[in-house]
Amino acid sequence: MCGLSFGHKHAKEMHQHSGLKFPPLFVPAVGNFEKAMLVQIPLPLHSLQNQPNGELIHNTLKEYYQNEKYLYVAALNDDSLRQAKFFDAQAANDTNLVQVFVFANDKTKEALLIARLDKLGKGASGAAVQNLNIMLGLDEDLGLT
Repeated sequence: MCGLSFGHKHAKEMHQHSGLKFPPLFVPAVGNFEKAMLVQIPLPLHSLQNQPNGELIHNTLKEYYQNEKYLYVAALNDDSLRQAKFFDAQAANDTNLVQVFVFANDKTKEALLIARLDKLGKGASGAAVQNLNIMLGLDEDLGLT
């Protein structure tokens, strides 16, 4: 099911694990790019009772994932985009990385989370290899790029 139909198969589990009152708006980016995947979650912070700011969201993610070998949290409001660069959907291709970006505007109380990954490498097949390695007590990297 396409992300633009608002019925993505992962929305229910995201809702369950996020603790949000309502399901998040989940927007996978579909484009003419090989292997790459962008997943976007807009956060209307103004709709929350305890409104976090961008720095809190970023720091929470950075701290939570600090020991994850294959997850990278970029700088808050990654300023490379402000230097007239486009967000390259394919920058994680041929890696086992999930790159997480937090963009926030505290004045308008809005934030956007973006995850960038190689959907073939870090997608289901790569995750299966990584999880099998962990379950068998092997090096997490075994068989991964």
